[in-house]
Amino acid sequence: MNSESNHGHAEPWYRSRGAVVAVMIAVILGLFIVREHWEHLTEKWIYLLLLLCPLMHFFGHGGHGGHGKAEGSNEQNS
Repeated sequence: MNSESNHGHAEPWYRSRGAVVAVMIAVILGLFIVREHWEHLTEKWIYLLLLLCPLMHFFGHGGHGGHGKAEGSNEQNS
């Protein structure tokens, strides 16, 4: 009897065979699109870099809770 595999936990979606295949197809298609449109991308690389700034700002604040609140601040004291 294998007690490790039967804990009642469902397998995460990203570990399923279908998800792995979908990610592999997406990577292959992405590389193909970049290869075919490389000349267009190199002309406008600065705009692509600027488009990354809001994404980095949005996803980069996950670790400290965002703007305006320090760890020890108390809203009732203001």
